[in-house]
Amino acid sequence: MTSNCTSAHFDLFMLPGFLELKMCADIKKELSTSPTTLAPVYIEGSTDLVHENVRRATSLHPSDETISQIHDRLYQQKASLEQHFDLMLVDCERPQFLRYQKGDFFVRHQDGNTDQLEFDHLRIRRISIVVFLNDSSTQPKADTFCGGSLNFYDSHDVLESDPSVFSLSGETGLLVAFAADTIHEVIPVACGERFTIISWFK
Repeated sequence: MTSNCTSAHFDLFMLPGFLELKMCADIKKELSTSPTTLAPVYIEGSTDLVHENVRRATSLHPSDETISQIHDRLYQQKASLEQHFDLMLVDCERPQFLRYQKGDFFVRHQDGNTDQLEFDHLRIRRISIVVFLNDSSTQPKADTFCGGSLNFYDSHDVLESDPSVFSLSGETGLLVAFAADTIHEVIPVACGERFTIISWFK
């Protein structure tokens, strides 16, 4: 997909090396034996939380200690995020750990901060956070994934051919933050496994 946009166009906050390589490796090792569930998605008018035509991914559930450690790390970025986005933030949600395997994806969507969402916990989301635990690659390699880019779109764009898109590839330890009402998607993973941590500041 061709892009004429940069991260600045979407006001992205990007922090390479937010998590050290060893920490990312240790978390992935723990996730390999952690309990799993299908990743939920919230759709207005539906009581079901799994919609594999909208989002196909796996939620991984590490120890409370790991979750707390990541939460604390994220909370340490609160002041920097407030300055970048010119917002007053309260706290971040309990981090979620995700695995996208070959063919997994998440269609274009918003995470929150919009009156059109009927779910209270989504409406209060102000800033979305994604932390990559492994690298993307153009060729299959160990511990990497192909495809699975995080794409950002302008709200007025409705066609796949629209040029106002920024495509972000994974980088181990990279944190990216963006306004929760930003339209974004995860394109299908072509090979390997894509590991990320997500959370939201309110």
